[in-house]
Amino acid sequence: MLTRRFGRTGLDMPVLSCGGMRYQFKWQDQPLNSIPADSQKNLEETVQRAFDLGIVHIETARGYGSSERQLGLILPQLPRDRLIVQTKISPGPDPAVFLKNFEESLARMRLSHVDLLALHGVNNAEVMDWALRPGGCFEAAQSLRRAGKVRFIGFSTHAPLAVILRGIQYGEPETGKGFDYINLHWYYIFQRNWPAIVEATARDMGVFIISPSDKGGKLYDPPQKLVDLCAPHSPMVFNDLFCLARPEVHTLSIGASRPTDFDEHLKALPLLDQAADLLRPIEARLKEAMRKAVGYDDPEAITQGLPEWDSAPGGLNLPVMLWLLNLARGWGMIEYGKKRFNMLGGADHWFPGAKASVAARISEEELHRAVANSPFAQQIPQLLKEAVELLSGAEVKRLSQS
Repeated sequence: MLTRRFGRTGLDMPVLSCGGMRYQFKWQDQPLNSIPADSQKNLEETVQRAFDLGIVHIETARGYGSSERQLGLILPQLPRDRLIVQTKISPGPDPAVFLKNFEESLARMRLSHVDLLALHGVNNAEVMDWALRPGGCFEAAQSLRRAGKVRFIGFSTHAPLAVILRGIQYGEPETGKGFDYINLHWYYIFQRNWPAIVEATARDMGVFIISPSDKGGKLYDPPQKLVDLCAPHSPMVFNDLFCLARPEVHTLSIGASRPTDFDEHLKALPLLDQAADLLRPIEARLKEAMRKAVGYDDPEAITQGLPEWDSAPGGLNLPVMLWLLNLARGWGMIEYGKKRFNMLGGADHWFPGAKASVAARISEEELHRAVANSPFAQQIPQLLKEAVELLSGAEVKRLSQS
């Protein structure tokens, strides 16, 4: 398995990581005696396959239901000196709760320490403050490092770029402050976090990409138009190559639900030396298809000058709603668009913004005032209507709510 130095941690990180959010029994915490034998068998076979492939980074979270408990039955059976184990704990206003949750996680996994501890879901300014304020959860994590229970500290985020940059720029490594690594979203269909990766690289932080195949486009079930545009490679292989062609990216999280879920990703690795040549014609086709459908080649261009959801009329997440419309129109990603669009209004700070139905209550005049700084201001009221008509449907819950 190809590895990359995970920033200043110095860890030899496999470029594919085994994410632990899809092979567990349930998203709600469960006692071990309630977990069916076939669920545990599948998890153990998935982790063992990852390990055998050299995917030695096993990543989970306190909030992933039964994941940690189930991993506690397999991780102690594997050579600890070859494993890189990461868990994630959500920061809150009380660092004592953060520490208690970590100790429970460690006990569930039956380990003496974890290699990587991420402050989980640092998705807005309030949660970042819980993490970074004096006496907050980052300092609590540092106490765990001093106790030998944690080797390196990072943060996992779905936040706007400005919040992410604040976390990256916090402290300095030489003073013992500052995060060692970051988990964030960045992939072909969503590239606006690239400045955060550049900043993290400048500070020699490890860079872990969250959910490149699910949040990155539901690529395990791609639309035919996207398949045709990415040929002769699958959209999943194309996206893996796109991400890993950047040396600043160290590892991609593979949220495997079964042992065979690694197979398609493995096809990308022998192609990495040719990535530039392989990507060029595919990217050209994708850009041309988008240009024909919407008038420009970057689906995120529509987000220029738009207000964030918390300052938009009715709390609408206009950048996300119109970006999803572009993905649907340009590359046929309607099912992906519906899945994300109908999560709005029900995912809290993980995917913020009001339900699409709120759009009907916003006057065109109010909307025009809100988007006055956009180069597409005149088009946006009609585009928003089209987005609602094309993508609205039944409410979709986050996996952790299902």
